[in-house]
Amino acid sequence: MKYNIIGVKTTEYNFRDTGIAPAPDGKVEIKPQFSRVARMAKEGEKVSQVGLSLKIESTEQEPKPFNITVSIVGLFVVEDIKNQDEERRFVIDATKLLYPYLRTAVSALMASVQIPPLYLPVISGPVFPEDRDVFAFTTASNPDDGNLN
Repeated sequence: MKYNIIGVKTTEYNFRDTGIAPAPDGKVEIKPQFSRVARMAKEGEKVSQVGLSLKIESTEQEPKPFNITVSIVGLFVVEDIKNQDEERRFVIDATKLLYPYLRTAVSALMASVQIPPLYLPVISGPVFPEDRDVFAFTTASNPDDGNLN
């Protein structure tokens, strides 16, 4: 499998003040919702797309002082994907590559509306829980014995 990024573009960049005042201590529980869409190239094409979105919405149950939606799309030239496992690996790798762009876009949006920027966490591994591989491991019955078998 080979792939190269062609570019990244923002497809949605939206901030709306809800009029709800933040708590007196200034803390707001954010709970962002992330989503991803992958569109693999069809037969005879080479350009695939992976889109990432972040949404923060105020609800009656969880009021927030703002709503935000930021969506980005990465365009990739993808070659030699032989099976679904390689396609899955590409989507995971592309997501890891695009996540810093999403982080930057969210922080820039917040700064542009004159409120303290929202910094999404740095993630060094897979962004989505379903992308994580599960590894089996064992532990020693006595942690002091140094034997992990």
